[in-house]
Amino acid sequence: MIDDIIAAVAIVLIVGGAIAYIVKAKKSGQKCIGCPDSKTCSSGGCSGKCSGCGGACGGHTDKEN
Repeated sequence: MIDDIIAAVAIVLIVGGAIAYIVKAKKSGQKCIGCPDSKTCSSGGCSGKCSGCGGACGGHTDKEN
């Protein structure tokens, strides 16, 4: 029983941390979360490569995509 509680708490903390990261990133203006150049992305949205920016950030080479 205690093992189930510990596992549930761990899952809640992991999911909660991920949600907090996404909310914080969106509030800071990142368009493509997970892309290291997302703050410099001038595109209107995300469309595929590099966690979604499609190379539109301008900070990528073909090898990175």
